Amino acid sequence: MPRNRFQKMIFAGVTVIITVHAYVFYSLYVVNGETLMELTGENSVLSAIRAQGGILMFGHFLPIWAVVLIEFLLAYILETVMGSPCSFQLASRVFDPKTTHPVLFETAVICTTVGLMCPSMSLLAAFLYYPYFQEFHLLTLLAHWLKLVCFNFPFAFFSQLFFIQPFVRTLFKALFRKDLQNRAQETAKGVTTAQV
Repeated sequence: MPRNRFQKMIFAGVTVIITVHAYVFYSLYVVNGETLMELTGENSVLSAIRAQGGILMFGHFLPIWAVVLIEFLLAYILETVMGSPCSFQLASRVFDPKTTHPVLFETAVICTTVGLMCPSMSLLAAFLYYPYFQEFHLLTLLAHWLKLVCFNFPFAFFSQLFFIQPFVRTLFKALFRKDLQNRAQETAKGVTTAQV
């Protein structure tokens, strides 16, 4: 879909904005919500977060907006440096982007991106949310990482494949409609010239 650096940065930015908010919500409400409410005695997750003084990150309690901002920056850097370029190359090893149906190729890219980004972001999260007030142990870190991958991978796979990426691609098509139309006309002219 994106064909120049600016479009790739916009595509990655929109993807990461939606994804980070979805993961923070998933992590706080679905995975850890009950535990937070039990620890604080509150009857809602948001009240529990307020009661404990924020979300534990780097061994300190930070407000939700700071957690979202930190995760956004890390995810955006990881997506632009590793996620997008590597997933396209890996998908291209299996499918030829010129001859494969676009839906099939985009699905391969999405699956490859999830396969790369989920373990990578889970490893970063294992460092970010490690209970530093306790003594640091490498095995504990690896156990946290494995636990996060097990929790996050199914959510990442299904949310990216069926909700986030279709929405981002629809939004991208609306934002860059003119460029996409010009690209389609260039392709049509190339096909007509090749036939003559």
